[in-house]
Amino acid sequence: MTTQKEPQKELSDPGKSSGPNSWSRVTCPCCISSHIEPLVLIQLAENVQHITKQWIMSTISAPGKNGGAQLLVHPGEDMKGDMIVVAAPRCTLLRVTEDLGLCKTYQDGNMTTFSYDDKDSFLNIDNMQQFLTLAERQFIVKYELDSMRALEDQRIPGIPAPKGKLKARESILQRLEKVGVIRNVTPLHDQKKLTALGKEWYSHKSLWGQPLDGIQAYFGGTIAYYFSFLDFYTLSLFPPAILGLFITFFLPSANFSANKTAESAQPKDDDDPVSSYMVQAVFSMIWSTVFMELWKRRSATLAYRWGTFNLAEQFQEPRPGFRGELGTNPVTGRLEPLFPDWKRKLRMGLVSVPVVGVFLGLVVLGMTGFYFFERLMSGWHKAYNSYFTAVLLYFPSIAHIVYTNMLGNVYRNVALKLTEAENHREESSFDYHHTTKVLVFTFFNNFAVLFHIAFFKEDIPLLRKRLSSLLIVTQLVGQFTEVVVPYLVDRFVTSSERNLKEDDPEVDHLQAQGNLPAFPGLFAEYIELLVQFGYLSLFSCVYPLTAPLLLLNNLTEIRTDAYKLCKLFNKPFSAPVANMGVWQPAFEVLSFISVMSNCWLLLLSPRVRDLTQDAGFSSVQVLVIAVIVEHALIALKMILAFIIPDEPDWVQIKREQIEYNSMQALKKQRIKRVNVGDALQTKTKI
Repeated sequence: MTTQKEPQKELSDPGKSSGPNSWSRVTCPCCISSHIEPLVLIQLAENVQHITKQWIMSTISAPGKNGGAQLLVHPGEDMKGDMIVVAAPRCTLLRVTEDLGLCKTYQDGNMTTFSYDDKDSFLNIDNMQQFLTLAERQFIVKYELDSMRALEDQRIPGIPAPKGKLKARESILQRLEKVGVIRNVTPLHDQKKLTALGKEWYSHKSLWGQPLDGIQAYFGGTIAYYFSFLDFYTLSLFPPAILGLFITFFLPSANFSANKTAESAQPKDDDDPVSSYMVQAVFSMIWSTVFMELWKRRSATLAYRWGTFNLAEQFQEPRPGFRGELGTNPVTGRLEPLFPDWKRKLRMGLVSVPVVGVFLGLVVLGMTGFYFFERLMSGWHKAYNSYFTAVLLYFPSIAHIVYTNMLGNVYRNVALKLTEAENHREESSFDYHHTTKVLVFTFFNNFAVLFHIAFFKEDIPLLRKRLSSLLIVTQLVGQFTEVVVPYLVDRFVTSSERNLKEDDPEVDHLQAQGNLPAFPGLFAEYIELLVQFGYLSLFSCVYPLTAPLLLLNNLTEIRTDAYKLCKLFNKPFSAPVANMGVWQPAFEVLSFISVMSNCWLLLLSPRVRDLTQDAGFSSVQVLVIAVIVEHALIALKMILAFIIPDEPDWVQIKREQIEYNSMQALKKQRIKRVNVGDALQTKTKI
């Protein structure tokens, strides 16, 4: 095989193929087709023996009852090659679609949870390329590969013990990856679709608009939800950006002291500018609430449009990385690894929590160093008062930003290892605990200094200088790594490889796809947006240019992220999802904290202090008033969240219709089973 489409050309009838270099046979009559779509590439180690590759292919094509994946396989170039191409027959695609609880278009035009028994009532059921998106078809293949488990203790042919020993109910795919037999499992690109999507996406002439449906169809729900959120968040930045620009450039008196002269009309760090931005503080609290509530509505709309708002919540197989003693699951009765919950909690309490605490202590250590050098540089500037010492005033902030970024990168790897050691059974539980660890550290690492400056030191000029340093330095570094570096890589590295492949028809395009680096995931991208949202909702009142700077950054972020995903990495697998997962409550928590943060910053306003002093209020009375105002704003926030429904009315109606139709279908199935049973009993008596 020398091109990506060659496996399709080799075979005219998969049901009759039996050659060593052809697709595996299809036994189901409805799955026989003259066209087979290669979906996933499995790259093997170069020294894998022929017998091992043969066993892997036979296991993948075996029925599920025999521990297989019920998929179609092709040996790639030949049986001696280091790749396996995988496709999916029609029945496997349809049955997993039902298992996942995906909604598809019914014959009446409405989205309905797919049922295999009622498959003929759904539109496009005879064309899998139209019935399921490319991302869904590829995820189903990965889903089936992950489901392969050894039925009993056995040895992988061609792999010496103990590496090649499989325990009963152990994940076959994970064992092959662990011993180095399988190097990579990658969904294949469709170059025509990718090129068309790229032209509409990152090559778009206008700065606005994304082909979200095309992204979801090609890259899947996980990727599509990220870009949809990034798109919605960037659009929502326009109101606070306009307000910030208006305050900064059209209210110059807001930055000056009350008794300034014409000669000294310059901003002073000793003057507290927060009093001039009371409107922006209140606006930030209201904006963050309205933004999250409107995003929930948009998320629900997308979930319906993409058929994922009614995903099945069932007791699934353990995730591939789960380990334990083999036993019978008391709920399902299946034979699978079992791991006591008390052991997991013990590991979390005695290992994970202390390690996380150590890293939080390192954050405090870095914060202490920041204050030390801040005082040192301030002393030098007062002593020498030169341009050089003025520049040095920003050195502590820049050094601390570098320190926190390096510490954050180390911690992410540690957090992953800790979560793996906790041995969570479900993938959702693993993701939740992993993400929670990173979020706790990220919040502390990025906002601890800002909170300390604002709430304990009450040094607003220092807070403004620190926040401006964070925004400018991080965005400059981010733009360099996300714009300049990807351009140079694509211009001088990958482009030359592409030209070589186009000139040399013997080069294997499948192998070239597998050689691209793996997509690193969306974790860092969501963290970046979360930190941005924190800067804007918590502290933007001390630096009104926060929103304009974030808006400029995100307008390029959309295109650069799209460019990297399409050009520089392997295509990732993407599971069907109904929302952003754990990231959504993380943004909501920051939105809630913003009320307390902005209320405290308002207390530091000179205008508020003057009003309270003129009224004769004591510090205790001022604090009580602040708490009352804070609770009033929290109540307002809750009222807004209640008034704005999480779902549009029509989506709620569609959800209830699906639930009702599911109940009716279940009743019909029960009646049908009873009638069949009665008929069998009557026939037996006769």
